[in-house]
Amino acid sequence: MDPSAGDPRAAFEQRLAREILAAERFRATLLAVLPTVTMLAFLAVSSAYPDVVTALLHGKFDRAPVGLFLCAVAGFEFHVLYATERMLRNGQRPSAARNYGYAFVETSLPTLVIIYYATILGPVQALLMPSASVYFVFILLSTLRLDFALSAFTGLVAAVEYAALALFWGSADTTVAEPVLTSLPQHLAKACILLVAGIAAGFVAGRLRGSFSRAIQSLEERSRILGVFGQHVSPEVVQRLVSPGEAEAKSEQREVCVMFLDIRGFTAFAEKRSPEEVVAYLNVVFDDAVEAVVAHHGIVNKFLGDGFMAVFGVSGEDSSTACSEAVAAGLDVLDRIDKLVTDGKIPATRVGLGLHAGPAVVGNIGSARRKEYTVIGDVVNVASRVEALNKELGTTMLVTEEVWRNSGRSEETPLSRAPLHVRGREMPVRIFQLA
Repeated sequence: MDPSAGDPRAAFEQRLAREILAAERFRATLLAVLPTVTMLAFLAVSSAYPDVVTALLHGKFDRAPVGLFLCAVAGFEFHVLYATERMLRNGQRPSAARNYGYAFVETSLPTLVIIYYATILGPVQALLMPSASVYFVFILLSTLRLDFALSAFTGLVAAVEYAALALFWGSADTTVAEPVLTSLPQHLAKACILLVAGIAAGFVAGRLRGSFSRAIQSLEERSRILGVFGQHVSPEVVQRLVSPGEAEAKSEQREVCVMFLDIRGFTAFAEKRSPEEVVAYLNVVFDDAVEAVVAHHGIVNKFLGDGFMAVFGVSGEDSSTACSEAVAAGLDVLDRIDKLVTDGKIPATRVGLGLHAGPAVVGNIGSARRKEYTVIGDVVNVASRVEALNKELGTTMLVTEEVWRNSGRSEETPLSRAPLHVRGREMPVRIFQLA
């Protein structure tokens, strides 16, 4: 079992550790590619212009040791990359000993280069060559580990090793007569700069880690809020509201299909049961009913005690698609409830469904203090009234002519009823019975 399960802090630390390992993978890849490219370029230049290379190194040059050294550097970094990839796959965290050991080995690589060149050109010449500046590359890349201590440690190793070479080796070099070049304070000052660079990189790494942590926490908090919010208004609505500019967007008119669902005999059912039993029953019924609506690209806009209102077409689908999906969702709801009853998960249950299609205003409705993402229009009122007709007619699912005409189910022959008057509406409505 995942030890971070149920512990937000542990989950956050685990995710942060993975992100740091991903940064370590990038750093190792970069350090593996650089010596490989350098080696190829070095071999190409030394082969194409051997006289120039010989003149620069005073004839004291052997390509074999340089090539072997660069191969060793690339091989070590590929090993680091492999180990990092394996830890990422297995969800492991690197130990402190591993991190400091790798940092020590990497930072000592320029020291080995200086020692090699010292045997060819002399200690002071080697200390003054560009290879000593490679320390700064490792110090800079250490910030990707997002650890102040590791960056400071990298700078410390570079400073101590460079200072040690200058103290115990550079002072014995008699091949350079220029006092400025052989000045011990100059080399010790460079060692101090390396140390300061490591500490500065540590502060940068710490700042990056803090920013990284806040970004991850912000994303996790956003995900948590969206998850909770999505349970109340539907994930589709949440995504629209959190999209840039949507929260302030004005409402717009759409062609939608509205479905109302109501559980029959709920008042009598609730009278004989405890509130806990009633809630458990509703959760079972709504769980499958809502899943049916979502499966057919609808959204449950609001729950109404023992029923709900669902809307199809808010995402911009055409009227025929919205109606077709709404009818399919309604039939799916009835099948699912019948299966729940058959499986003994709920007592015998009957529901009423009413569907109507037409134009409606979709969007944020309300005041500056409180808004609700909803659907407003005559289509909502008619759908509600059509659902209520189920009680009078003894039916289960009724749809208006607008829904049936656009649903694309011409191969079926529903029971067509004469135009009926619905409460609160002057014009009669032609109703089709589907169940």
